[in-house]
Amino acid sequence: MVSVADAQRHGPSAETVAVVVANALPLVGVLALGWDLTALVFLYWFELGIVAFWALVRAVFAGRPSEFESSPLIAGAVASKQTAIPVPATGLGIRLSTLPVLAVVTPILALVWFLAGVTTVGVVGPDTLDAGTLETVTVASVSIFLSEGVSTCVEYFYRGEYREHSAQTAIRGAFVRTAVIGVGGLITATVVGLGASSVPADASITSIDPAVVGLPLLVGIVLVKFAFDLGGVYRERLTAFDEASYLDFGWAYEPPSDEPVAPVGSEIDRLRPTVGGRLLGGVSVANARLHPGAVFVGGVPLVVALLFAMGRAWDIVLVVLAASLVVPLGLLTADYWLRYGAAEYRVSEDAVVAYDRLFRTRIWRIEAGEGLEIRVERGRLHRWLGTSTVVVERTDEERRVPHVRNPVPILDVVGRQESG
Repeated sequence: MVSVADAQRHGPSAETVAVVVANALPLVGVLALGWDLTALVFLYWFELGIVAFWALVRAVFAGRPSEFESSPLIAGAVASKQTAIPVPATGLGIRLSTLPVLAVVTPILALVWFLAGVTTVGVVGPDTLDAGTLETVTVASVSIFLSEGVSTCVEYFYRGEYREHSAQTAIRGAFVRTAVIGVGGLITATVVGLGASSVPADASITSIDPAVVGLPLLVGIVLVKFAFDLGGVYRERLTAFDEASYLDFGWAYEPPSDEPVAPVGSEIDRLRPTVGGRLLGGVSVANARLHPGAVFVGGVPLVVALLFAMGRAWDIVLVVLAASLVVPLGLLTADYWLRYGAAEYRVSEDAVVAYDRLFRTRIWRIEAGEGLEIRVERGRLHRWLGTSTVVVERTDEERRVPHVRNPVPILDVVGRQESG
């Protein structure tokens, strides 16, 4: 007798079952219910939205932090916080580093779904389905929604797959399926467009000659999409191939995991940015140089103001000019406060640990003997406030201790690093 564990191990996964269901339903519709190309177009468009929705659900609760190549404005500050907002009684959490990814991906998926509707459903027209076909397509869409939901709950949440994903990797498979569904919908709509020449201009698109769009073509479209979907399900095998080969296809990417930051031993000092440094450090020239994107954000309203100036709309020009100054300064200040507003630097004899008092988490740790480079910044704002900024450079990253009154304890630790 086969045990439940063996059945789960050797049987098809919930994700595979969901893909089979999503592709078997249109096949049944074509072979048994007499669906035409229009019904396939509508179903593929609905499926596109369903896949995007459940991908966003998986991304929201991804267990690993998201990774950025640089430290972008606002997003980099949020991503630096190694903490999550817990969901009561579930063991799940929403990582702060997930929020910038969602802010970018959500409108992209919504735009893709909208454009796909324009180029597919818009071609065949929303009024071309009869009531019976529309009802069966709706039932099939609900079935696909439920199968995708069961797959997500079983594979992703119950079996703990979310612990191995960041928001970026959790949503990556959805982009592949979205591309496949979109291509399938476009091919279907294209075939509809080619067959439209066989009917009068005032006739319904469903009157296309069956000889132009026959049953083999409909079945072929469904099977081709099914093959691509099934290949996406077994992307783990592609990942294994990527790891074993000399070529880098990008399939073997593994998101970063949380690296625990050990606390300091016996503290000899605690340093915090001064109140003046926290208030004015974000709008300083030194901070603006670290985030040149803020200058670009301010430059866009300047171009708009120039256009209104040509029309002599001076009241609008003043408002836009004010926005070109306030918006980048506001972004710089918000980013600075997210990074350093609640920061505290705990110093011992052999280490420095950055601690976030707001989220009560340790951010990073520097130990004596790492051989790091250090420099002290003292610009005009520093001299006016009587502060200093300590910059510790590693090979691939930079740690900043901004606007502290007395940097000597940190310099002593790093000084022992350099002398060995």
